Amino acid sequence: MKTLLVLSLLLCASFADKEKAPEAAVEALKEQIVAVPGMEEKMMKDGEVSMPEDSVPVPRNAPVFEEEAAPESRFNFCPSDWFRHESRCFVFINTPMTWYSAEEHCNGLGAHLASATNPRQYSFLQQMTRTAGQSNAWLGGFNLQGRWMWIDREGFYYNNWYSQSSSSSLPCIHLRSSYGWSNTQCGTTLRFICSKNPFSC
Repeated sequence: MKTLLVLSLLLCASFADKEKAPEAAVEALKEQIVAVPGMEEKMMKDGEVSMPEDSVPVPRNAPVFEEEAAPESRFNFCPSDWFRHESRCFVFINTPMTWYSAEEHCNGLGAHLASATNPRQYSFLQQMTRTAGQSNAWLGGFNLQGRWMWIDREGFYYNNWYSQSSSSSLPCIHLRSSYGWSNTQCGTTLRFICSKNPFSC
Protein backbone atom coordinates (compact mmCIF):
# COMPACT_ATOMS: atom_id res chain seq x y z
CA MET A 1 0.00 0.00 0.00
CA LYS A 2 2.85 2.40 0.87
CA THR A 3 4.52 1.59 -2.45
CA LEU A 4 1.32 2.44 -4.30
CA LEU A 5 1.04 5.74 -2.40
CA VAL A 6 4.68 6.66 -3.18
CA LEU A 7 4.20 5.78 -6.87
CA SER A 8 1.03 7.91 -6.97
CA LEU A 9 2.88 10.88 -5.47
CA LEU A 10 5.76 10.49 -7.92
CA LEU A 11 3.34 10.32 -10.85
CA CYS A 12 1.58 13.43 -9.59
CA ALA A 13 4.93 15.25 -9.24
CA SER A 14 5.93 14.28 -12.79
CA PHE A 15 2.69 15.81 -14.15
CA ALA A 16 3.37 18.93 -12.12
CA ASP A 17 6.82 19.22 -13.79
CA LYS A 18 5.18 19.04 -17.23
CA GLU A 19 2.94 21.96 -16.24
CA LYS A 20 6.03 24.16 -15.70
CA ALA A 21 6.92 24.42 -19.40
CA PRO A 22 3.87 26.57 -20.26
CA GLU A 23 4.53 28.72 -17.18
CA ALA A 24 7.49 30.37 -18.93
CA ALA A 25 5.22 31.44 -21.77
CA VAL A 26 2.59 32.59 -19.29
CA GLU A 27 5.17 34.68 -17.39
CA ALA A 28 6.32 36.28 -20.66
CA LEU A 29 2.72 37.18 -21.51
CA LYS A 30 2.09 38.54 -18.02
CA GLU A 31 4.80 41.14 -18.60
CA GLN A 32 2.71 42.50 -21.47
CA ILE A 33 -0.43 42.72 -19.36
CA VAL A 34 -1.20 45.99 -17.65
CA ALA A 35 -2.03 44.69 -14.20
CA VAL A 36 -5.01 45.96 -12.31
CA PRO A 37 -3.43 47.81 -9.36
CA GLY A 38 -4.64 46.51 -6.03
CA MET A 39 -7.07 43.98 -7.58
CA GLU A 40 -6.58 41.44 -4.82
CA GLU A 41 -6.83 44.08 -2.09
CA LYS A 42 -10.03 45.49 -3.61
CA MET A 43 -11.54 42.01 -3.73
CA MET A 44 -10.92 41.67 0.02
CA LYS A 45 -12.22 44.12 2.63
CA ASP A 46 -11.21 43.85 6.27
CA GLY A 47 -10.35 40.19 5.76
CA GLU A 48 -13.74 39.39 4.23
CA VAL A 49 -14.43 38.48 0.65
CA SER A 50 -16.53 41.09 -1.15
CA MET A 51 -17.79 38.45 -3.61
CA PRO A 52 -20.26 35.61 -3.21
CA GLU A 53 -19.30 33.16 -0.48
CA ASP A 54 -18.38 30.36 -2.87
CA SER A 55 -15.72 32.42 -4.67
CA VAL A 56 -12.41 33.40 -3.15
CA PRO A 57 -8.98 34.19 -4.55
CA VAL A 58 -6.93 31.02 -4.21
CA PRO A 59 -3.13 31.08 -4.04
CA ARG A 60 -1.50 29.10 -6.82
CA ASN A 61 -0.26 26.28 -4.61
CA ALA A 62 -3.25 26.01 -2.29
CA PRO A 63 -4.77 22.52 -2.44
CA VAL A 64 -8.48 21.86 -2.51
CA PHE A 65 -9.28 19.34 0.17
CA GLU A 66 -10.47 15.92 -0.91
CA GLU A 67 -14.14 16.45 -0.02
CA GLU A 68 -14.23 19.60 -2.21
CA ALA A 69 -12.25 18.18 -5.14
CA ALA A 70 -13.64 16.50 -8.19
CA PRO A 71 -13.59 12.69 -7.84
CA GLU A 72 -10.90 12.32 -10.51
CA SER A 73 -8.38 14.58 -8.73
CA ARG A 74 -7.19 15.27 -5.22
CA PHE A 75 -5.73 18.75 -5.70
CA ASN A 76 -6.73 21.65 -7.96
CA PHE A 77 -4.67 24.80 -8.40
CA CYS A 78 -5.35 28.18 -9.99
CA PRO A 79 -2.28 30.10 -11.21
CA SER A 80 -1.15 33.06 -9.13
CA ASP A 81 -3.17 36.24 -9.83
CA TRP A 82 -6.18 34.13 -10.97
CA PHE A 83 -9.36 33.86 -8.93
CA ARG A 84 -11.23 30.64 -8.31
CA HIS A 85 -15.01 30.50 -8.61
CA GLU A 86 -16.98 27.27 -8.66
CA SER A 87 -14.81 24.87 -10.69
CA ARG A 88 -12.98 27.46 -12.85
CA CYS A 89 -10.10 29.94 -12.64
CA PHE A 90 -10.60 33.54 -13.85
CA VAL A 91 -8.36 36.52 -14.50
CA PHE A 92 -9.31 40.08 -15.54
CA ILE A 93 -7.00 41.51 -18.21
CA ASN A 94 -6.90 45.31 -18.04
CA THR A 95 -5.54 45.82 -21.57
CA PRO A 96 -8.18 46.75 -24.18
CA MET A 97 -8.20 44.45 -27.21
CA THR A 98 -10.57 43.37 -29.95
CA TRP A 99 -12.61 40.23 -29.25
CA TYR A 100 -10.34 38.15 -31.54
CA SER A 101 -7.11 39.48 -29.99
CA ALA A 102 -8.53 38.95 -26.50
CA GLU A 103 -9.30 35.29 -27.32
CA GLU A 104 -5.78 34.83 -28.72
CA HIS A 105 -4.33 36.38 -25.57
CA CYS A 106 -6.39 34.03 -23.38
CA ASN A 107 -5.24 31.08 -25.55
CA GLY A 108 -1.64 32.09 -24.80
CA LEU A 109 -2.50 31.71 -21.10
CA GLY A 110 -4.01 28.26 -21.72
CA ALA A 111 -7.52 29.69 -21.42
CA HIS A 112 -10.47 31.08 -23.38
CA LEU A 113 -12.59 34.18 -23.00
CA ALA A 114 -14.92 33.50 -20.07
CA SER A 115 -18.38 32.03 -20.48
CA ALA A 116 -21.24 32.73 -18.07
CA THR A 117 -23.32 29.59 -17.64
CA ASN A 118 -25.41 30.55 -14.60
CA PRO A 119 -26.47 33.67 -12.64
CA ARG A 120 -23.87 33.18 -9.86
CA GLN A 121 -21.06 32.98 -12.38
CA TYR A 122 -22.25 36.11 -14.22
CA SER A 123 -22.53 37.98 -10.90
CA PHE A 124 -18.95 36.95 -10.06
CA LEU A 125 -17.69 38.19 -13.47
CA GLN A 126 -19.55 41.49 -12.97
CA GLN A 127 -17.89 41.88 -9.55
CA MET A 128 -14.45 41.26 -11.08
CA THR A 129 -15.17 43.91 -13.72
CA ARG A 130 -16.39 46.48 -11.17
CA THR A 131 -13.42 45.77 -8.91
CA ALA A 132 -11.13 46.56 -11.85
CA GLY A 133 -12.94 49.90 -12.22
CA GLN A 134 -14.56 48.97 -15.53
CA SER A 135 -18.16 48.82 -16.73
CA ASN A 136 -17.69 46.49 -19.75
CA ALA A 137 -15.56 43.45 -20.56
CA TRP A 138 -15.45 40.89 -23.35
CA LEU A 139 -16.95 37.47 -22.71
CA GLY A 140 -16.48 34.44 -24.94
CA GLY A 141 -19.93 34.60 -26.51
CA PHE A 142 -20.28 34.92 -30.28
CA ASN A 143 -22.85 34.34 -33.00
CA LEU A 144 -22.21 31.90 -35.82
CA GLN A 145 -24.82 31.38 -38.53
CA GLY A 146 -27.62 32.77 -36.35
CA ARG A 147 -26.71 30.71 -33.27
CA TRP A 148 -25.16 32.06 -30.03
CA MET A 149 -22.26 30.00 -28.63
CA TRP A 150 -19.47 30.15 -26.07
CA ILE A 151 -15.90 29.93 -27.41
CA ASP A 152 -14.97 27.45 -24.63
CA ARG A 153 -17.71 25.07 -25.92
CA GLU A 154 -19.94 25.43 -22.86
CA GLY A 155 -23.62 25.11 -23.69
CA PHE A 156 -25.41 28.43 -24.29
CA TYR A 157 -28.42 27.62 -22.10
CA TYR A 158 -28.31 30.53 -19.63
CA ASN A 159 -29.38 33.85 -21.20
CA ASN A 160 -28.92 37.23 -19.56
CA TRP A 161 -29.46 39.76 -22.34
CA TYR A 162 -29.76 43.41 -21.35
CA SER A 163 -30.02 44.38 -25.00
CA GLN A 164 -29.60 42.36 -28.15
CA SER A 165 -28.90 43.97 -31.51
CA SER A 166 -28.54 42.43 -34.96
CA SER A 167 -26.33 39.36 -34.52
CA SER A 168 -25.11 39.47 -38.13
CA SER A 169 -23.36 42.85 -37.75
CA LEU A 170 -22.70 42.70 -33.97
CA PRO A 171 -21.70 39.08 -33.30
CA CYS A 172 -19.62 39.34 -30.08
CA ILE A 173 -20.88 39.46 -26.48
CA HIS A 174 -19.63 41.82 -23.80
CA LEU A 175 -20.49 41.91 -20.10
CA ARG A 176 -22.06 44.99 -18.55
CA SER A 177 -21.13 45.44 -14.89
CA SER A 178 -24.57 46.69 -13.84
CA TYR A 179 -26.89 44.76 -16.17
CA GLY A 180 -26.95 41.71 -18.38
CA TRP A 181 -24.76 41.29 -21.44
CA SER A 182 -25.03 42.94 -24.87
CA ASN A 183 -23.59 42.28 -28.30
CA THR A 184 -21.38 44.59 -30.34
CA GLN A 185 -18.81 44.62 -33.15
CA CYS A 186 -15.92 42.24 -32.52
CA GLY A 187 -13.44 44.95 -33.58
CA THR A 188 -14.34 47.12 -30.58
CA THR A 189 -11.52 47.25 -28.01
CA LEU A 190 -12.51 46.26 -24.46
CA ARG A 191 -10.85 44.76 -21.42
CA PHE A 192 -11.67 41.08 -20.93
CA ILE A 193 -11.88 38.07 -18.65
CA CYS A 194 -10.07 34.78 -19.33
CA SER A 195 -11.17 31.48 -17.83
CA LYS A 196 -9.66 28.01 -17.58
CA ASN A 197 -9.81 24.81 -15.60
CA PRO A 198 -7.53 24.56 -12.58
CA PHE A 199 -4.42 22.41 -12.75
CA SER A 200 -5.18 18.98 -11.32
CA CYS A 201 -2.98 16.50 -9.55
